[in-house]
Amino acid sequence: MRPPTASRVEPRPPTPITERVTADTTVAALPKNFVRPCLLLLLREQPAHGYELLARLQAFGFQASDPGGLYRALRKLEAEGLVHSAWEPSGTGPHRRIYDLTRAGMEELHSRAKALAEARETLDTFLVRYEEFVALRRAEVPQPARG
Repeated sequence: MRPPTASRVEPRPPTPITERVTADTTVAALPKNFVRPCLLLLLREQPAHGYELLARLQAFGFQASDPGGLYRALRKLEAEGLVHSAWEPSGTGPHRRIYDLTRAGMEELHSRAKALAEARETLDTFLVRYEEFVALRRAEVPQPARG
């Protein structure tokens, strides 16, 4: 067993979508259910099928290895009337279900974006105060005499 090192923090891999959707704590302290506004935003940008959304979610730190979690999230959004889906033929294979944002989904996207902006302001306030604290602590630590 290696002793812990205080100077190096091991990066954590992205968390599967299901963990981000259901867990109380998330990697990088993302808000609970952060996948919801991400999906709404991606669908606002462009209607898409599930596997395309899975790939595009990686930009927000989600793993592409959890299609089940993605489809559960999409079904829930559709049941709530925030997205709509329809089967479309594919030129190279079976029909694909294409998801699109509804008017209610657009309103939810705006609401979630506003809440995230408010959370960012609170986090920024915290981080500024924390950085001031750290700077003060560094100033208080006596420096070793050079000889």
